Amino acid sequence: MTPYSLAYTLHVLPALIWVGGMFFAWMILRPATVSELDTPARLKLWPEVFRRFFQWVWVAVVVLPLSGIGLLHLRFPSLETAPAYVHIMMGLYLVMLALFLRVQLLQLPQLRRAVELRDWPAGGAALGRIRRLVGFNLLIGLALVAIAAARPTF
Repeated sequence: MTPYSLAYTLHVLPALIWVGGMFFAWMILRPATVSELDTPARLKLWPEVFRRFFQWVWVAVVVLPLSGIGLLHLRFPSLETAPAYVHIMMGLYLVMLALFLRVQLLQLPQLRRAVELRDWPAGGAALGRIRRLVGFNLLIGLALVAIAAARPTF
């Protein structure tokens, strides 16, 4: 395996886990829980789902910029000579990171607190805020994947 293919693999896999996990949660898990679980059971489930998923997202948050910098140095003489799509991907990563941190550090503690207190309306409101942020992050992630796949030269 060449250094470039190793860096590329280490870059694609965490992106796939992060974006694919959001797609699964948004498009499959959430509708299934809404149709099959009552509100208390649903609200108790999500903190554990987020705990397990966010462990993997933290790995992605660390590995993506490291592998991205490696790819950058293996492919281009400098950041200044990298094409626009590389700069766009870096910017979108920062947006995704900011949204993830907002969920992890601000919204998820509110959901956990509401579940502990059995305050189902507050828990539902917190989960709704998380859902919107994850949905927005999913759209950004899908756009980022599309840019990476197309590798435009703009």
